Amino acid sequence: MDEDFAEFVRAALPGLLRYGHLLTGNPHDAADLVQIVLEKIGVRWGTLRGAESPLPYVKRAMANTHVSRWRSRRRESLVADIPEPPPYTPPDRLENEPLWQALAALPPRQRTVVVLRYYEGLSEAEIADAMRISPGTVKSQASKALASLRGKLGSLVGVGDEW
Repeated sequence: MDEDFAEFVRAALPGLLRYGHLLTGNPHDAADLVQIVLEKIGVRWGTLRGAESPLPYVKRAMANTHVSRWRSRRRESLVADIPEPPPYTPPDRLENEPLWQALAALPPRQRTVVVLRYYEGLSEAEIADAMRISPGTVKSQASKALASLRGKLGSLVGVGDEW
């Protein structure tokens, strides 16, 4: 390393760090910025040595480098407060169960009829009242749902028409 350059760095470093701090807003990024620019300048020091004062050139290089880095990281969005992480929700233990998947695949009305009839144990009349549909619609929706479930689960269980 050229002794001239080393002397320049020793003399200018505190001021460059302060300038970098003003540009970046924190001392750590300022130190990184100064290091990057001094590496670039060090390679070209021979051509800058003849200049009356290389300090304005170095400061200009710092400003340009800072703007270039800022533009490349512009997609970051700084926030005042760290957002709360979403609450932990344990995985659904039924998610990979065939019956659960078959029920989830049913249309909403059929699924509701099946759940009310076979899980809640409601009668056809109670389901009709709860869903505000006719008892005949309850019967047809239940029939379609069970046929669909038989088709999806029959081969899995090995049950034929008797299910």
